[in-house]
Amino acid sequence: MISAQIIKQSISQLQAITRVDLTVMDLSGNIVASTKDNEEMDSSLIVSFANSPVDSQAIGNRHLLKIMDESEPAYILIASGNDEGVYTVGKICVCQLQDLIVAYKERFDRNNFFQNLMLDNLLLIDIYNRAKKLHIDAVRPRVVIIVETGKDNDNTVSELLGSIYTTQAGDYITAVDENSIILIKSVDNPDNYDEIAHVATTIVDMMNTEAMLNARVAYGTIVGELKDLSKSYKEAKMALEVGKIFYAEKNVNAYNTLGIGRLIYQLPVNLCHIFLEEIFGENDVLDQLDEETLSTIAKFFENNLNVSETSRQLFVHRNTLVYRIEKLERSTGLDIRKFDDALTFKIALMVSNYIKYLDANQY
Repeated sequence: MISAQIIKQSISQLQAITRVDLTVMDLSGNIVASTKDNEEMDSSLIVSFANSPVDSQAIGNRHLLKIMDESEPAYILIASGNDEGVYTVGKICVCQLQDLIVAYKERFDRNNFFQNLMLDNLLLIDIYNRAKKLHIDAVRPRVVIIVETGKDNDNTVSELLGSIYTTQAGDYITAVDENSIILIKSVDNPDNYDEIAHVATTIVDMMNTEAMLNARVAYGTIVGELKDLSKSYKEAKMALEVGKIFYAEKNVNAYNTLGIGRLIYQLPVNLCHIFLEEIFGENDVLDQLDEETLSTIAKFFENNLNVSETSRQLFVHRNTLVYRIEKLERSTGLDIRKFDDALTFKIALMVSNYIKYLDANQY
């Protein structure tokens, strides 16, 4: 049902144009919204009128009209005034509010449809039947983009996204949990992932500048039919989780660029423990590394194992960097200046982060 705020806004706009005071009451005679500060009406009259078969009734200088929702009364409108046009203004207001009810119900139905679609709660035949009823194209390239801000959902994120991505353009916004918002983005070219990457980056920047929120965005692959949207949603969700574990420095993660992180994410946890024991024995070597060592390793990998460039960027002497690497070799048995050892250490570090993530989230 539409909110009292929306009803108030609607009747206030009409009152400003027509100078006719309007009041909307529920079927029990309680005021929902009014353009008059002192509107009074016997609630028994409202209840009696709501239960009567007539659509309108005049009481003094007040015209009572029913606002219908699928042939059933939803609200009662009171248009006040002595002019002949008051009744006409009331009928116009009734039509406007009834159209709003239909629009909001369709929006709710559409939102409910996409929620069930994401969660695989619909049969194939239901998907196409409901899509047709809701005027949603069943065959059209789309991708699911998940926006997570680290806070419980409020209207801010949805409103910001809705101001740019509209249903008129074939885009839809919904949510299936309290932590994230889902944007179902329509695209023209099913292979244009550069466009999706640009959209994701734009969302991150918009959340940061407009709402002061640090957002993480992830998206799945582009699918051609409505029935495959749940697949894109699952991919986007995996990309979001994998991004948190292995690529924490990135605010945007795409399912088709997850690389080795996706492989590790799908490994059984016992296999991960066996791998680490095989490399380091029973000692928890990686947990003993300090922040300076980890940042040195990260920069060394970033510079493709180039000692000179890494020492320059870290503002340390080359010998200091070599000393740190050799110290790491003594504790781990791996010389990360060698490609094979560097690869082993990189994977081990990612596996360790994955195990920590599982422990923290009690999977």
